[in-house]
Amino acid sequence: MTTRDITIEVQNGVEVSPVAKCVQVASQFESKIYVERDTKRVNAKSIMGMMALGIVPGQKVSVSAEGADEVQAIEGIAKFLENK
Repeated sequence: MTTRDITIEVQNGVEVSPVAKCVQVASQFESKIYVERDTKRVNAKSIMGMMALGIVPGQKVSVSAEGADEVQAIEGIAKFLENK
């Protein structure tokens, strides 16, 4: 399992468009991917879960992935969420 702390830089984190894009990015990978904020942990491939997380710019989250492409999955999610 690979884990990385990320500061959200993508704008409008709770609007459908950025959340939907994040789910699309996560869905490209075989690994199980989770995003955690405070005590909530959600599947990064679930649009409802990601919306319920309520992430906004400036917040810190922890992203973890487990599977054959976990390193690439973390990099892909980080690139999107950090707006790089």
